[in-house]
Amino acid sequence: MAAVGAAERVRRGTVAGVRRKGSDTRAEIQEVALELFTANGYDATSLREIAERLGITKAALYYHYDSKEAIIHGVFEQRVADFDALIEWAEAQPRTPELPAEIFQRWFDLNTTSGLRMIRFAVANHNAMRDHAPDKGGAMQRIQRIVALIGGPDVTMPEQMRITMAMLSINIAVMAGQGLAADDDAIIAAAKEAATSLLRDLLPGYLHH
Repeated sequence: MAAVGAAERVRRGTVAGVRRKGSDTRAEIQEVALELFTANGYDATSLREIAERLGITKAALYYHYDSKEAIIHGVFEQRVADFDALIEWAEAQPRTPELPAEIFQRWFDLNTTSGLRMIRFAVANHNAMRDHAPDKGGAMQRIQRIVALIGGPDVTMPEQMRITMAMLSINIAVMAGQGLAADDDAIIAAAKEAATSLLRDLLPGYLHH
């Protein structure tokens, strides 16, 4: 059986009366909205177009989000929650030789699944990011905390910079792939290669992931 897309899942849950968690529906709205914002531009996309793509009424969409800005805020809130969950997990682990590579791999996986859509949106919509991204204490601050957890107490500034560059490899790969018709697999492969090069002597265990 073919996979059910986000729009169809929302249509079934909102229109057909299937009982769903509100968080699931909001996530699916975010997915479709980010796709349209990336393809058509944030300013050029209306809530009506998002509702139509989902196969629901505008009123049904308003039940979850009353503006495009609210959708973007919801996306950022989830991203921050994902970062915080990774930090909480990493801080609870014993400091083993394998831990730094595991933390980085979890970060990489986070940014090559749901995070990839957000990165594509950010690359395509600089003005919307500047004008509407909420300040939640800063994604960069959280990245710096993860860098510290990967590098450990004795990490040097050059090493911190290299780990940060590796963590942002997926962002760079998305930007580099613009205009090249690069699909997700090509972008992830390029990011993986760049990260591996940067981390080769810092996190030898990462090469085995």
